[in-house]
Amino acid sequence: MTTPAFAETDFRNALPPAGFYACTIAAARLRRSATGNRMLHVAYAMEHGMRTHDRVAEYLVLEGASPRGCALSRRLLVELYRACGLEPQPGDPIRPSDLVGVRLEVRVEHTEWQGEARLRVVGHRRLVSAPVTPAASGTLL
Repeated sequence: MTTPAFAETDFRNALPPAGFYACTIAAARLRRSATGNRMLHVAYAMEHGMRTHDRVAEYLVLEGASPRGCALSRRLLVELYRACGLEPQPGDPIRPSDLVGVRLEVRVEHTEWQGEARLRVVGHRRLVSAPVTPAASGTLL
């Protein structure tokens, strides 16, 4: 029996290209940040094309950040709800359980966090339901 060894692929951490990817919301819950601010934590299970990065997390700060930061997070939250087929109204409670299991597309970009390249969710849209075929797109995902 041979001794297990590291493979060359163990050291590759290449990020997939920025863009829209199909996903399912695997988890969503209200949490507190390290500074005590309330936020919504959403975990996306990414579909095809994301072999090395099959999960992406998003943190939407709901209070305590700068006014601009909170406004941006809340706009992204409304966009997320709409991409999930929900139409939130002023005064409606934020219920993370309404999001779990919903399929949608998230737009990711590259960012750096603590010196490491990461994916960051920067947008949401309803899932495009048209099937991708070689004849229709010229490429397979």
